[in-house]
Amino acid sequence: MRANDRISDWAAWGRSGHAVRLDDRPALLAFLNEQLGGLDMPIPPMPLNEIAVPPTRLTSDDLDALAGVVGPDRVDATNPGRAIHSVGKSYRDMVSAFRGTLSRFTDAVIYPRHEHDVANLLAAAAAADLAVVPFGGGTSVVGGVEPRQGAHRAVLTLDLVDLDHVRIDHLAQTADIGAGAFGPAIEDVLNGEGLTLGHFPQSFEFSTFGGWVATRGAGQQSTTYGKIEDMVQAVRIATPQGLIATRLTPASAAGPSVLQQIVGSEGVLGVITSGTARVRPLPECVRFKAYFLPGWRDGIDFLRQMLQCGLRPSVVRLSDPVETRWLMKTSSDKAGLIRQVGKAYLKHVIQRRGFDPDRICLCLLSFEGAPAHVRADCRQAAGLASRFRAVALGSSPGQSWKRERFSLPYFRDDLMARGVMVDTLETATLWSNVEPLDRAVRHAITSGIDAGQARGAVMAHVSHVYRAGASLYYTFLARHNGNDALDQWQRIKTAANRAIADNGGTLSHHHGIGYEHQPLAAENGPLAVQALKALKATLDPTALMNPEKLL
Repeated sequence: MRANDRISDWAAWGRSGHAVRLDDRPALLAFLNEQLGGLDMPIPPMPLNEIAVPPTRLTSDDLDALAGVVGPDRVDATNPGRAIHSVGKSYRDMVSAFRGTLSRFTDAVIYPRHEHDVANLLAAAAAADLAVVPFGGGTSVVGGVEPRQGAHRAVLTLDLVDLDHVRIDHLAQTADIGAGAFGPAIEDVLNGEGLTLGHFPQSFEFSTFGGWVATRGAGQQSTTYGKIEDMVQAVRIATPQGLIATRLTPASAAGPSVLQQIVGSEGVLGVITSGTARVRPLPECVRFKAYFLPGWRDGIDFLRQMLQCGLRPSVVRLSDPVETRWLMKTSSDKAGLIRQVGKAYLKHVIQRRGFDPDRICLCLLSFEGAPAHVRADCRQAAGLASRFRAVALGSSPGQSWKRERFSLPYFRDDLMARGVMVDTLETATLWSNVEPLDRAVRHAITSGIDAGQARGAVMAHVSHVYRAGASLYYTFLARHNGNDALDQWQRIKTAANRAIADNGGTLSHHHGIGYEHQPLAAENGPLAVQALKALKATLDPTALMNPEKLL
């Protein structure tokens, strides 16, 4: 995927031909008008060819030296290529791209073909005093690919798209995967052999294996398959001091795990070039189940008891009342939740069951495996759900969600074009702390919205669960407050991150830290950060790798 292949992604999510327009979802548009006030008419983003890109800081000698490493056709110092590789997909990134107000640009984009190209490029960058930013799919939502130069004179972005191999070891049920391999390509190869990695983040279509590993990502089926750090068995990383290849074994007690120091390193130690992950046979049977629960707390208790009695649904998604109403209006008319469930049935739930319509929460589950095993799990889940007065909705809502699950980020584009701030953040904590943390984070976000004198909404869901606890994933929306949209957003984001740190949550469950979720010291304390900095100083003594991120 070269720069011109990424142009459709400019200032938006995904592919331009897949845009979602609120005008085509009248029920959702009416809901948003109710929550936020009358929305503006959408305005288009600044075209890529109108972005003011400053001249590269690289000299002709620099460019010649880089071309000598990888070939002249693999060095891109054009304005479009540099602009496209200077942003990720965070709210800050998208506002800057939409308005054409980017303040940092990479000086050149390099496309290595092999691991030894990466190693040689790092040596050239160190000799020329250049910072290096690894780039996979560019989907970071925490500022992870912004080209910050630190103390160096210029920045190179290494686009790893050509490191995309997938090689299967059938006996071990593992796959060696290149860092630049995109989600669909990985699954195409594996599915052709009756296998799956089972890693399906919302960014699945546009994110890469290397990015998943670098950020300790989680897919939507993590309760069954685990997060990426549970899947990865070995990695190869090119550092400014040389190559590290962790030993490929099923388990080891040979000291602290170097592998797990690399997983989640976000490009600050080096460039992950490939990794080996365990894969599994495709499930014989997949069955969705959906329930309405009478309230948020009931839903959380339902999930906790389900995990602690041994059930492991592949998909777990519990939406709070606001997100439940959003989902009921988000889907297209043909696939909408109300159409799937039926208006008469909804009325029955509300009137006959005595559910408060303002407190109803939607829970989506899927179970997969051998048919007999799936049937048994579904029966056990149904029995537990009945104790919480849950109302069974069948499989259609889950199937509807599955069809549209990768389209949800597209809504942000039209919302931003209409003057709406929309962003997400996520955390995780123990079951005993879920409610206190949830209250604190919601209060921080709503207070931040109110301080800006804007109308807004906060919604949340639980989508990754464990015996010990769960993740909480928040979406917040508010009307832009004049031209200070980023200041308004930063106040809310800072307050929410502080609430998470002060109330026992992790700064990130699966998006990483980047620079937007710093300081990392809030997670494990300053001594732990000092130890990580010592590791970085060993592998990257001149701090050329992804400056000002994570640490």
